[in-house]
Amino acid sequence: LCSLPGQALRQRVLGPGSLRRGYRGDSPTDSGKDLLEIPLPPWQERPDEPLETKRARLLYESRKRGMLENCILLSLFAKENLNRMSEQQLNLYDRLINEPSNDWDIYYWATGMVQLLVLGSFGTGQSPSLASPFFFFTSEAKPTPAEFENDVMAMLREFAKNKKKEQRLRQPDLEYLFEPSR
Repeated sequence: LCSLPGQALRQRVLGPGSLRRGYRGDSPTDSGKDLLEIPLPPWQERPDEPLETKRARLLYESRKRGMLENCILLSLFAKENLNRMSEQQLNLYDRLINEPSNDWDIYYWATGMVQLLVLGSFGTGQSPSLASPFFFFTSEAKPTPAEFENDVMAMLREFAKNKKKEQRLRQPDLEYLFEPSR
């Protein structure tokens, strides 16, 4: 079972049609009329914004994402990198975190992987990893769109690898903002 490609494994474990997006849609006869689409304003570059204002805004926006995984990943990345970024890199980062409408896309592009939690009961005689009431499996994420494939995305991917094996369980405290620059 675990040797199947990601899509085949999802179809076998979760069933066909189980990966549709939206708040409803479990019924084959569902019209989808009750799906809620909230239009987001288009991202606009702010060419006249002072650099320190831009850094402060991006720091805030990195911390307030709407999903904990990106709050942690992006706030720690911002703490480590925003003060070293050039104006062009700040603009690329601004576009990266504000143009895509789906935060999960940003997370998957940065980590390169999609992790799914599968709930269910599995009979005996199967792999021990599948004997528990739930398990995770990982699949490759969809490719990053060309407009986001740049040096900032490369920096974020490198940061997401966590080569120093740091514990990244929460956002950084804000006290570092008041420390003198080094």
